[in-house]
Amino acid sequence: MRSDSVKAGSQQAPHRSLFNALGLTKEEMERPLVGIVSSYNEIVPGHMNLDKIVAAVKQGVAMAGGTPVVFPAIAVCDGIAMGHVGMKYSLVTRDLIADSTEAMAMAHQFDALVMVPNCDKNVPGLLMAAARLNVPTVFVSGGPMLAGHIHGHKTSLSSMFEAVGSYAAGKITEDELTEFENKTCPTCGSCSGMYTANSMNCLTEVLGMGLRGNGTIPAVYSERIRLAKHAGMQVMEMYRRNIRPRDIMTREAILNALTVDMALGCSTNSMLHLPAIAHEVGMDFDISFANEISAKTPNLCHLAPAGPTYMEDLNEAGGVYAVMNELNKKGLLHTECMTVTGKTVGENIEGCVNLNPEVIRPIDNPYSQTGGLAVLKGNIAPDGGVVKRSAVVEEMMVHEGPARVFGCEEDAIAAIKGGKIVAGDVVVIRYEGPKGGPGMREMLNPTSAIAGMGLGSSVALITDGRFSGASRGASIGHVSPEAAVGGPIALIEEGDIISINIPELRLEVKVSDEEMAARKAKWQPREPKVTTGYLARYAAMVTSGNRGAILEVPKAK
Repeated sequence: MRSDSVKAGSQQAPHRSLFNALGLTKEEMERPLVGIVSSYNEIVPGHMNLDKIVAAVKQGVAMAGGTPVVFPAIAVCDGIAMGHVGMKYSLVTRDLIADSTEAMAMAHQFDALVMVPNCDKNVPGLLMAAARLNVPTVFVSGGPMLAGHIHGHKTSLSSMFEAVGSYAAGKITEDELTEFENKTCPTCGSCSGMYTANSMNCLTEVLGMGLRGNGTIPAVYSERIRLAKHAGMQVMEMYRRNIRPRDIMTREAILNALTVDMALGCSTNSMLHLPAIAHEVGMDFDISFANEISAKTPNLCHLAPAGPTYMEDLNEAGGVYAVMNELNKKGLLHTECMTVTGKTVGENIEGCVNLNPEVIRPIDNPYSQTGGLAVLKGNIAPDGGVVKRSAVVEEMMVHEGPARVFGCEEDAIAAIKGGKIVAGDVVVIRYEGPKGGPGMREMLNPTSAIAGMGLGSSVALITDGRFSGASRGASIGHVSPEAAVGGPIALIEEGDIISINIPELRLEVKVSDEEMAARKAKWQPREPKVTTGYLARYAAMVTSGNRGAILEVPKAK
């Protein structure tokens, strides 16, 4: 056992004395030590139930012959952090989570791990840690929230943010806004649409790192407690069979995740997290893979914010495995990949039928023949920008209009809510990238304000920042290189005509190469917004969005 280095032999007598201080018995010390990484806290609605999940995992581990030991991971609620300085601290926690989990697991020499995440950055952060540590590991998330109900219609967090825009435009009353506020988020769990948290929990299933239902069983269902117990039991089976994360998270598994991402219509943030996870397993992930896979992968789901269905509906329709089984009808998956079940992808999804063709379109009747995400390139984004194509209305798939340029999110929101943005405009928000932000803030407030004010079918937004999975419309993020390093988005001027062509994967400003070169020659870097603390260190090490905003040690000049 790996943990023998902290508990076996006379040299480890001092270590055992400390285990005694924890109340562990001799019998417990003789079993494999299983670290349970708990993201429980009392500030994130998706995490308030994780104490129950962790307790169930502990039971499962103990029943199967292991000794469970809990330690924590942090998590930020993106919704609460949205629209202020707090959002600078969201994406950056992904690397803190990976690093701190690595530190705890290595310092205490756990034999196996069960990861208990739920929301946006701690799912990919813990997947990154699992890849690094490469000890037997199973994931079990806290599960999605049930949808809200207002006037007979289901709602989710994106509805709430858009209601703020509608109120600002005078389309709803203050009482109606309060009704949204009180009814939109009715239970614990990750917010109920196909936002980043649910995207990553579903993709954890696809990668093979979580059991069936990990992404879709609602947080409030007792079925999730049973799932957690089975996760605890299964990690012991993985330990006995020595099945490890790098046996599971292979190149083919990453490509499976990207394929199902396209079918589900996942958050654009998956195009930050999949490259970062791939990096940890030694795969060079070029985001242009997205277009190659999208070209042959039909979009089968329109979950909120793209459509009127929610995570609970996907669960009842057969969940992620049913989507995978549809895709496998056309041979779009690598079915030989190993998973935490000890079986292959093909064995797992066999017989998992689609129970509701209104929620999961059959493979021969998709929403579109191409996938939910697209990477656009052009003279604004030589290294790419990402759009959730499945959440763009038809009339905005091709758009041309004047640039309305803003150096930060707050200025853009003030202009939108002040009625200064009109139909046809292209809002440009820059210096919000990984380095420039720093921290690459989500732009849910401006996209929701645009939608709420009735401009969703006539105004586009491009940014070197990123979007919440709750954003919809012609919202193009991750524009790379970012403005802070002199990327072309920094050179756009007010009134420049910007051309967006999503079917042709193009994003361009109608300015000559000579003029862009002249502007580049005059460009000067901005002073860093933050010069102390973690954000300053992060800004010094982070790469552009097209590489997953991974951290690299700066090279000596």
